[in-house]
Amino acid sequence: MKKYTSLALVLITTLMSFAQTNNYNVGDVVDDFTVTDVYGVQHNLYEYADDGKYIYLDFFFDTCGICQQTIPIFNEFFDKYGCNQGDLIMISMNNGTDSDAEVLAFENTFGGPFNHAPAISADGGAGAVKDNFGVNGYPTICMIGPDRTLIASQIWPVEDITTFEATFPGGFEPDILVCSLGITDLTTPSFSIFPSVSNGQNITIVMNNQVAKSVKVYDITGREVYSKNANSSDVKFSLNVSSGAYFVKVYTESNSAIKKIIIK
Repeated sequence: MKKYTSLALVLITTLMSFAQTNNYNVGDVVDDFTVTDVYGVQHNLYEYADDGKYIYLDFFFDTCGICQQTIPIFNEFFDKYGCNQGDLIMISMNNGTDSDAEVLAFENTFGGPFNHAPAISADGGAGAVKDNFGVNGYPTICMIGPDRTLIASQIWPVEDITTFEATFPGGFEPDILVCSLGITDLTTPSFSIFPSVSNGQNITIVMNNQVAKSVKVYDITGREVYSKNANSSDVKFSLNVSSGAYFVKVYTESNSAIKKIIIK
């Protein structure tokens, strides 16, 4: 059984490495599109590009297991860089098989404890975009530049948001923004957490020149699994949870920040 499981994982990883925008090569100008997200807001590719934005498209479908694992990371990236109010645009693009209701359920179940990137379903025109880009593997995450050209046909493997940050062109440093205000955030909490991989016991948060008012821990579906009031710059706690990835959210008097940990 272990042998077959290992082979399956290798096969999945290999297939994901070939998931890409097959109708475009890096450097090609991509076609324009206008889509409508699940909340009725329209998004036009060329308008974003002509405003000097870098656009990230995450192609997915709701029962794709790997998509379920990567969507909270994509949403964390969206959240950190201003919820499409800054230099970056992130859009979740369905493969055209799921309705608004199904995409909303996917986001609510797997999107994580972050503001969620706009999501486009079959109802909003996602299928036509998928066909135009020639996507046939999921997830496929691509990047388009302000000159309307494809910069990356597949961003993979996605480990955390540094995977996306590694795609920034040399010299380009987008502002980290507060989503609700759309301005540079000078008070984002900075903290260290260790061990980042553990059995859940004796986890320590050390704040950098700030005081943590509370700590909450979420699983990858966004469900809260732990909460603690703190009012301290040094917080210790333990988790009695199943193995997997979790998000630790630290709140200060005026803001919050998130880091991922792994429980073995």
